[in-house]
Amino acid sequence: MQSAAKVAQLPRPNVPEIAIAGRSNAGKSTALNVICERRRMAFASKTPGRTRLINLFSLNWQNRELGRLVDLPGYGYAAVDAGTLRAWQHELSRYLAARQNLSGLILVTDIRHALGPLDRQMLAWFGQRQRPVHLLLTKADKLNRADQQRALAKAEAAMAAAAPGWGQPVTVSLFSGLKRMGRDEILDRISLWLGLEASDPEEEQKKAGSNAAGDNAFVKAPAQGGEAGDMTPVV
Repeated sequence: MQSAAKVAQLPRPNVPEIAIAGRSNAGKSTALNVICERRRMAFASKTPGRTRLINLFSLNWQNRELGRLVDLPGYGYAAVDAGTLRAWQHELSRYLAARQNLSGLILVTDIRHALGPLDRQMLAWFGQRQRPVHLLLTKADKLNRADQQRALAKAEAAMAAAAPGWGQPVTVSLFSGLKRMGRDEILDRISLWLGLEASDPEEEQKKAGSNAAGDNAFVKAPAQGGEAGDMTPVV
């Protein structure tokens, strides 16, 4: 929809926005591409810090904008100068602290190094806004099933201990872009924050006559556009 270097350049806050944040090497762009079923909507690079603007992606259904996904610049390591890092931090803080239509935060963190100091700092600070948070444990395919479950339990315990003062529950799920693991769970969370009702799998199968049981209205929205850089709507 739009890229902006500053919060002041963003469009009017007239629909709900869901922010996606995380360390520069946590797999944020890959997660966004898999969630939206786009190969290169967000540019996934081996070089951390490629997201250098606030990127907004419009979520449309039947010619109506339901909401937006907002890809924020990654924090932590990035191959840029100190002045640019400070500018990113300033605009990131302004967006998360004051954007009126911000409905929730998806925090992307590598399951092998989950909840580092910067992740915890982000959660503690954003919790003051009393908005829901979902912790997405990415790169789950790097661990075996037993280690995945241990990491999930550890993250859930950490969130349960830290979240009582936030006024909103913190949810956690596993995710793997390579294996396409966890896409349904995060889509359900996005639908909930946008005020969409999750559909009954059997009823949807009967109505649509498809094999995509469990998909909701957001998932079934027809694609309009394609690769990153297209001037047409993406979703």
